[in-house]
Amino acid sequence: MKDISADSHVVEGPEVFAGLAARFGDDAPRVVKTDQGGDAIQIPNKPGDQGTNIAVMCLAATRLDKTGEIERKRGKKPQAGSITDPEIAAYFKGGYDAIRPGLKDGARRGEDQDMDGVSAEVLYPGYFSMFKTPNPDLLIALEKNYNDWLYDHCAVSKGRLFGLAALPMQNPEVALEEFKRVLKLGYKGVIIPQNAPTGTRYFDEIYDPIWALAEESGTPISMHVACFAETPEWVIKAAMRDNLALYSNSHALVHETLIDLMVRGVCKKFPNVKFVLAEFNAGWIAHFLDRLDQAWQREYGKNPNSIAYEPVVFETWRRQFYATIEDDHPAVRTRDIIGVDNLLWGSDYPHTDWTFPCSGDVLDEMFKEYPADVRRKITFDNVKNLYGI
Repeated sequence: MKDISADSHVVEGPEVFAGLAARFGDDAPRVVKTDQGGDAIQIPNKPGDQGTNIAVMCLAATRLDKTGEIERKRGKKPQAGSITDPEIAAYFKGGYDAIRPGLKDGARRGEDQDMDGVSAEVLYPGYFSMFKTPNPDLLIALEKNYNDWLYDHCAVSKGRLFGLAALPMQNPEVALEEFKRVLKLGYKGVIIPQNAPTGTRYFDEIYDPIWALAEESGTPISMHVACFAETPEWVIKAAMRDNLALYSNSHALVHETLIDLMVRGVCKKFPNVKFVLAEFNAGWIAHFLDRLDQAWQREYGKNPNSIAYEPVVFETWRRQFYATIEDDHPAVRTRDIIGVDNLLWGSDYPHTDWTFPCSGDVLDEMFKEYPADVRRKITFDNVKNLYGI
């Protein structure tokens, strides 16, 4: 048995942005050459935008180019590299030409997987800014381009890559039609922004047809950390004040959405929809659920959005929610509370949080004290059963 990653990423190719500039002018993202010679995804009309360097989305792969030993603590992922490391600097200057073939060609991704002992990956975007494209028509066109490109990228992988299609939730009617379209293509999951678009909440009835289709088709809906419909102002301020505090508290970014889904009526109305929280990790969830249960009891009758309290928070989580983890030891220790069947291991390749190229060693150390079936469920069975792969 080889592990399956429930949270890995693509590096979007130039094809994702093809034709957008002709339709939307300088509001459209496109791939440009940087002053250093690398490639970046840039929006000309975005004030101060230096672009997202391709290298930022695939730094974990540079670990293969290191001449020295990869540093890491026992049972933990490798240390993140420095921008001054020669192998990382080469990525920033080399663009698409410098990155590993498997990050450009789905047919060769298996080479990277084999190096790490991984049999398959569920793929999330690398260009997170896609989800907060302010022009709704551009967003729709961009995500359709992305979904078509991702389908082709995975189709040549011989069953080792499973992409998640992006839904433009800023326009629920179009999102529903795109959902239907990607299901016909054979997609096994979709991704939506981790927070509802401005002026809406995910418990609003305008989103009900999307939840209904997810329930009817058995399609999991994912939300990934930092994939915002709009970046909250408090997040921007927190990042400017102390990015360490923001990183260590990243799970707070999805709390409001969890509340909207769990206790504002969505999960009661659609009790078979499956939601996946990707890269928020899970060691915090047991405490959060306990606090949410208490808060719901106290709030009922005081908030117009509140529905009648029921002692079902933990039951709802275990029935409908999943969370990906990397080297999250507290999550495994609290598995009896949050459910061992609700945890999915994700490698995060090729981002810097990834365990590549030593995932097998990290997982061996991480699960050494637990029964073998615990590791098998978290790193293989759960994701296989969830997506039917």
